[in-house]
Amino acid sequence: MNMQASSIFNQIGFDNIRGDTFGGVTAAVVALPMALAFGVASGAGPEAGLYGAVLVGLFAALFGATPTLISEPTGPMTVVFTAVLASLIATNPDQGLAMAFTVVILAGVFQICFGIFKIGHFVTLMPYTVVSGFMSGIGLILIILQIGPLLGSAPPAGGVIGTLSALPLLLSSIAWTELALGALTFCVLIYTPKQLRRYLPPQLLALVLGTIVSIFILSGEIRIIGEIPTGLPSMQMPAFDWGHWQTILVNALVLAMLGSIDALLTSVIADSMTKQESNANKELIGQGIGNIASGLFGGLPGAGATMGTVVNIQAGAQTALSGLIRVLVLIIVIIGIADLTAMIPLAVLSGIALSVGLNIIDWGFLKRAHRVSPKSAAIMYAVIGLTVFVDLIIAVSIGVFVANLLTIDRLTKVQSDSVKAIRDGDEDELTRGEQTILNDANGKILVFSLGGPLFFGLAKAISRQRAVLSDHEVLVLDFTDVPVIGVSSSLAIEQMVHDDLAAEKPVYLVGMVDSVQERMGRLGVLDHISSNHIFTDRQSCLEDASVFLKQKADT
Repeated sequence: MNMQASSIFNQIGFDNIRGDTFGGVTAAVVALPMALAFGVASGAGPEAGLYGAVLVGLFAALFGATPTLISEPTGPMTVVFTAVLASLIATNPDQGLAMAFTVVILAGVFQICFGIFKIGHFVTLMPYTVVSGFMSGIGLILIILQIGPLLGSAPPAGGVIGTLSALPLLLSSIAWTELALGALTFCVLIYTPKQLRRYLPPQLLALVLGTIVSIFILSGEIRIIGEIPTGLPSMQMPAFDWGHWQTILVNALVLAMLGSIDALLTSVIADSMTKQESNANKELIGQGIGNIASGLFGGLPGAGATMGTVVNIQAGAQTALSGLIRVLVLIIVIIGIADLTAMIPLAVLSGIALSVGLNIIDWGFLKRAHRVSPKSAAIMYAVIGLTVFVDLIIAVSIGVFVANLLTIDRLTKVQSDSVKAIRDGDEDELTRGEQTILNDANGKILVFSLGGPLFFGLAKAISRQRAVLSDHEVLVLDFTDVPVIGVSSSLAIEQMVHDDLAAEKPVYLVGMVDSVQERMGRLGVLDHISSNHIFTDRQSCLEDASVFLKQKADT
């Protein structure tokens, strides 16, 4: 593969064919039951899960940046898509399904934009409390949505609220054979011995065992998947309704953000296991291409899947060839043996989805969040509640907003201590010569020390210090420890400078780095200050201020 091609495609090598083949086949075996379960759970059908597993996996493997990453429909992406699909079909039965897949296409476009504009690493800069609450909320949604299928009924309309409202009716009409199948599936997933897990994925074992039990042992009518379309999918043209443009665009952005976070976090896991480092922005481009293709052919949205990726690496995979082999195996299933999946009970797939929901919940942080920080725990629980009972978008928006406010408040309290007025030479941060100059000035020289990054949260602290600035004859603004300055803090300092200049008190500026000097220049502050009053070191500045006071005293 030449240099130009290698910069476009993922690392596809042929030096580890045995390991990549075994990894790809194993990942395909894990992917099959999950894809079927997610397809059924979403309401788009089992074929949508299979198409998503093939298409997202194919193009992410070709154009991504993490060689061993396995991409396919995931629990979080399925939950979001399920809500989008239900909402659009409810308001537009004729075009709802097509518009839902259009959301997937636009999500892919957004992901490509994230990669092109190199903002991949910003996507993951979300407070952990919000991510944890959001993921746990999604896990709860997935669990609640499986109540109906597990009890032998079709999922009630209305999502989470509809399912909980219909709970008395569901409990009064339990299909015990289907509940038993779901329970059996769940038990297999939980209690499969570790020794057996190395050779046989528990999801496949549960799928096969549950199907065999339903055919040969259980009696009564059991709901099954039914016929799955064989052959390759046909292209579906995007559908867009201006009456739903906001729903489509906002949900596409949510899917893109969630898929990017999911993929990049899984990529980090893969890199740590293989001791490699991947390009996050290139990975997002590959993920975006995969989701565009999946949406165009009626597949579920997908992202990097932790389970499939870990299984792939543990089986010996080293390059993206493993992902391509996984896709080939799934294509063979779709084309040749799709008829064999028709007898799979829906209760078995619900049991698998239930297990996924439980695994998505962040149990580790839930157990100790209240000990780590009560405020963080409150944010997490609020995000969980909003995610489950209100709206995914509102949950993340409010969670990020509140978490950032608390962070800004903490940073402001810490940084406020570094904003102080110095009148005498008792400060330890001053040199001996600077202390002498200030003591000789008898409080007439005021050094306003500004430390650390001056973001907007410190504007109030700067303004508050102005109350002690009146009794002086010379003002020295010390920017020595300021790497950057925000607009709000700049304006607070500008007002301070204007007040002193209006009172005919000279103002000195010292220690400005280029970015700070540029910001002050753009505000026009430097236009009112003589260049002779701008210094690079504090000692020279104080010496000049001392000379000014002596000249003033002489006159």
